[in-house]
Amino acid sequence: MRLGLYRRLAELESETEIEAAAVELVDRFGKLPDEVETLLKVVAIKALCRRANVDRIEAGAKGAVITFRENKFDNPEGLLGWIASMSPLCKIRPDQKVVWFNDWENVEERLEGTKELLENLVKIAEQRKAA
Repeated sequence: MRLGLYRRLAELESETEIEAAAVELVDRFGKLPDEVETLLKVVAIKALCRRANVDRIEAGAKGAVITFRENKFDNPEGLLGWIASMSPLCKIRPDQKVVWFNDWENVEERLEGTKELLENLVKIAEQRKAA
C-alpha cells in the first residue's frame, strides 16, 4: 500500500492535486506526521521542477543551484531578464547553472524558498508558451 501511495504522489502535477491527496491521506490515516507533510512539500517542488524543465536543484543554507535539462529553458530571454532584475541575488554561471543566493536558516525556510524560486521559473517559462 505504501509503495502505491508513493507512486501516486510522484505522479501529481499541480498544487490542487497535491492538496487533494493530502486531504485523502488525512481522511484515511488521520493527522499527518511532520515527515509526510515534508514529503508533500518535496512532491510539490518536484512537480514545479518538471514544469520549469529543471533537472536538478541543490538547495542549501546559503541558496540554491539550478540545473536545467539539456541546459534548455522554454523562455531563455525571460530567464536572463529575470536574473538581471534579481542581481545580486541571482546569477548564471558559465556552466549554464543558475545560482540563487539566500540565507535559509532552517529546512522549512529552505523548502519554502525553493518552492517560491521554482514558481517564479514556471511563470517565466509559461510566458513563452502563452506568447
